[in-house]
Amino acid sequence: QVQLVESGGGSVQAGGSLRLSCAASGYFDSQYSMGWFRQAPGQEREGVAAIDSDGSTRYADSVKGRFTISKDNAKNTLNLQMNSLKPEDTAMYYCAANVASCDHMDPGIGVLWGRGTQVTVSS
Repeated sequence: QVQLVESGGGSVQAGGSLRLSCAASGYFDSQYSMGWFRQAPGQEREGVAAIDSDGSTRYADSVKGRFTISKDNAKNTLNLQMNSLKPEDTAMYYCAANVASCDHMDPGIGVLWGRGTQVTVSS
């Protein structure tokens, strides 16, 4: 069984930065495509950033130039560096492994989810 545990969320003012991390354990395949998704209250979950098994990355238009996704295969960790945060970035952020399509930010039915970490950005 795979476990994904997110950390690094918190409350910041607009313009600030946060770094999210996701630690994977269990029967985790380092070749999994992985990603970060978020969901704000009353809104649908959306893809934020994804990284494929070959290291290629994709970003939602709303975070391009501000967020950076990275993966440490040796440590089985996924990171999301978030800079220039905006109030509209406020959401619960979820780590996902075995993402079906990084290009389309489609988690797919076989995706593995963490429990999430809250990010709150105040104006």
